[in-house]
Amino acid sequence: MPKKKKKLSQDIIDHWPEIFKDIEIKAVPIEYIKSINIHFTDGKIWEIDIDRHHTRSEEGSRALEDSLEDLFEEYEDVIDGVDFKLDTAKVKLDIQSRTKSFLKKRR
Repeated sequence: MPKKKKKLSQDIIDHWPEIFKDIEIKAVPIEYIKSINIHFTDGKIWEIDIDRHHTRSEEGSRALEDSLEDLFEEYEDVIDGVDFKLDTAKVKLDIQSRTKSFLKKRR
């Protein structure tokens, strides 16, 4: 499945509009994904909840990414679309924290 730029969904933008409204995404770090909905051409939808316990380590994140990549490759001919549900509160917290740290170092 080719990677393409995509605008964030409106419910994510509404969480922090002054930041999220202009963002286009190419890739999302696994630690920010809450769930994935895979839509198939036959109308079925698989919802995959991401267990935070498994994404806390580099090893767990890598294993999950590999599993998802294998799944997408295996079913690519029958996948109609994929929706990623983000943990917008975590994204916002991390951006604010890193910005604050960056600004303190510049003084």
